[in-house]
Amino acid sequence: MSKPSTRAEPGKRNTMNRLLAAGRQIFALKGLAGARVEDIAREAKVTKQLVYHYYGSKEVLFSTVLDDASQQIMQELITLDIDDLPPEEALRSLLHCCFDQYMKDPHLGALALEGIRFHNASETRSNSFTSESPALVVKFSAVLKRGMETGVFRQGIDARLLLASSALLMSGGFTNHYTMSVLVGFDTTSEDGMRIWREHSANLILASIMQQPVRL
Repeated sequence: MSKPSTRAEPGKRNTMNRLLAAGRQIFALKGLAGARVEDIAREAKVTKQLVYHYYGSKEVLFSTVLDDASQQIMQELITLDIDDLPPEEALRSLLHCCFDQYMKDPHLGALALEGIRFHNASETRSNSFTSESPALVVKFSAVLKRGMETGVFRQGIDARLLLASSALLMSGGFTNHYTMSVLVGFDTTSEDGMRIWREHSANLILASIMQQPVRL
């Protein structure tokens, strides 16, 4: 089933936005398997029948929630104003932005982890992450290119590999909270834990590409 049209009348759009917000919360707390349409409808203050009318199934609603979250995340990263910053500062700003998205949204880590399970188990349609990721690669590559041209970053960096590994490292304390917290010996989602992981991860990524070492 295709994603419901975003060109909806204001009343319908408002209802759909409430359903997406309710679904985001319930899916993050209970996962796709544990979430009940009745609970999502109750949270959104609509009937269960209206959920099925707009989305057809719980799986389509979940896919739409993931798509909506991906679009917000990607747009914030793509439109981040860093073109006038020195390369090292620009890259650090990108990395911090990625981390801060998870820090500000308490549901995003659990939702992302559930989304990984969903995409691994299902044949899913193309979404915002797929369609907008090339623009993020271009932005990331431009920062690296400026850094290599000015001698700040070493030559021969693969932008896609660095972007992928950076995304995993910056989000790992949220999406793999249990393992990371056990290994490092502190709660990576606590206030102090997030501060430590945020700076350590950014410093580690920068140290891997700098011509001159970064003190960790």
